[in-house]
Amino acid sequence: MAVVKARQRDIDLLARLLRAEAEGEGETGMMHVGAVGINRIRANCSDFIGIRTIPQMVFQPHAFEATLYSYFYQRARDRERRLARRAVNGERHWPAKFSLWYFRPPGDCPPTWYDQPFVGRYKRHCFYEPTAEECVNVYNTF
Repeated sequence: MAVVKARQRDIDLLARLLRAEAEGEGETGMMHVGAVGINRIRANCSDFIGIRTIPQMVFQPHAFEATLYSYFYQRARDRERRLARRAVNGERHWPAKFSLWYFRPPGDCPPTWYDQPFVGRYKRHCFYEPTAEECVNVYNTF
């Protein structure tokens, strides 16, 4: 059962984001990107207040660098569509389970990002989750 509303075009959009942001990190890496995106929609806190849909999340200004490049705008593929559906259905795993931020630094992960603590790394991406004081909703969304 979906944890956010998603039409087929929303699934396709999320699928394109997963591929463009983390294709090089395999299915697990792409699922982590999907979990962070779904967390942003459901948490309604911090920089993500009022983000209620997949298009709002994907195209939030300065949210995803991948939307600036043509690779993002290529047609969604079945593999990524399946992963996007899993994310929309609420599947999420550490270190993205409660994360609202991730990025790929050139070296080690800094201890904080946007003032949020580092919780783990998957391959080249570092993940950061808010404290319960800042965003209790991310811990209560599913």
